[in-house]
Amino acid sequence: MDFSLTDAQIALQKQTKEFALQELGQDLIEKDRVSAVESMDWKQDWDKCAQFGVFAWNMPKQYGGQGMDTVSTILALEALGYGCADNGLTLGINGQLWAAQEPILTFGNQQQKDHYLPQMAKGQCLGAHAMTEPEHGSDSYNMTTRAEKTPEGYVLNGHKTYIGLAPACDMAVVFAVTDPSAGQWGISAFLVDADTPGFIRSAPQQKMGLRTSPMGELFFENCHIPDTALLGTEGAGVSVFQHTMVWERSFILCSHVGSMQRQLDECIAYAKKRKAFGKSISQYQSVSNRIANMKLRLETAKLLMYRCASLLDKKTCTASEAAMANLHIAESFVESSMDAIRIHGGKGYLPEYGIERDLRDAMGGVIYSGTSDIQRQVIVRMLGL
Repeated sequence: MDFSLTDAQIALQKQTKEFALQELGQDLIEKDRVSAVESMDWKQDWDKCAQFGVFAWNMPKQYGGQGMDTVSTILALEALGYGCADNGLTLGINGQLWAAQEPILTFGNQQQKDHYLPQMAKGQCLGAHAMTEPEHGSDSYNMTTRAEKTPEGYVLNGHKTYIGLAPACDMAVVFAVTDPSAGQWGISAFLVDADTPGFIRSAPQQKMGLRTSPMGELFFENCHIPDTALLGTEGAGVSVFQHTMVWERSFILCSHVGSMQRQLDECIAYAKKRKAFGKSISQYQSVSNRIANMKLRLETAKLLMYRCASLLDKKTCTASEAAMANLHIAESFVESSMDAIRIHGGKGYLPEYGIERDLRDAMGGVIYSGTSDIQRQVIVRMLGL
């Protein structure tokens, strides 16, 4: 499979990297300390990305998008991650693209697409993906949120947790049980506006890393929604979710791949400059081996991610291929972040240098979009085990 880049893709990556380096992630150490719990400063960079066109990259032109293919889009998002050290911001952007915009684009009717996608392409409508519940976690199909049919539409009641962008979302893709007797085939998906009575957003939750991207809970208390809120058909929620997970698992971490490239470049530069016992630490095998491992993880992550992008453009990517990409990138970012801390020594442990922050941010990747263990289960199921 040929992964050589076109001149247009190279130019877009260069332009995106320059934009991110110049415009994004300012005062990140302070923002990370304060976190999205206490500050809305993250929204300033979100709006800058919107003006740059990030949310329009993969949207069709009829909805105000740029109509870019998937490979070009993830190459640009990778460059965004390289230039922007704010992993929380880039995670939120990827969540918007793959978990909110993608299901509407694929399963929405024309009215729903016309209503949501133009505003999303401008970055002016923030979408949450509301599947996970407090008591069920990875056992996502065993949900308790209910959507009871009424003559006017549905009444939603339930509680969703660990939802990215929940405290600031303008709408949410909400999964709820419409037919308890049908098991997982009794789950439906709905597009619910945040200003609907009974739609309650929690305050942002404190978390270990990715602190500039707000996460919280959503509550639905006798939330009346019309029939037009149904995404796809009744009972098609599992199909919506599984489709969305292939996209999300393939690319939710694509900007982290750019972070891994930046991380590697910084470690190489530091190892060459730092002297110990009369010579550069890059000459010590314990250091150079770590850098070699970082390079190997990075290049393998790129290959898996680019392969998913190419296959998705051909509509042939499977859940297993998405799971392999997600698993490898998530665990590679953790391992490489630990290597970066060891290479930098004491500086790597102190927050003012921004190196330990990558490790805290990377840990989230082994949990969201399905834990690493869930990804392994997806892979082995496709192997017939």
